[in-house]
Amino acid sequence: AVGMLKKLGIQAVCAVNGLEAVQAMQDGEFDLVLMDCQMPELDGFKATQRIRELNGPKSQTSIVAMTANALRGDRQRCLDAGMDDYLSKPVKMETLRQIIDKWLPNRNRSDCA
Repeated sequence: AVGMLKKLGIQAVCAVNGLEAVQAMQDGEFDLVLMDCQMPELDGFKATQRIRELNGPKSQTSIVAMTANALRGDRQRCLDAGMDDYLSKPVKMETLRQIIDKWLPNRNRSDCA
């Protein structure tokens, strides 16, 4: 995913677990979060809930689930947890591009591959 984001001209910051994801949101400024649902320490559902509990505009940052879960009801579970959208793995470049365009419509596309 990081390689695909780079090709799309997106700078990514990675967290290895949900606790790091929440800490990164507290410490930094992000336009969009791609949240893996199955992470150690704190899964993506709980990490999303903690991000939504942050004070100020950080709590409103768009969060898109990236998950291998593609069964009926998985999308709704992500939305119910506070995520804004859902991508099932394996993620294809064009699908990722569409999601980025949807949630970051004003980004500069001139440097994208």
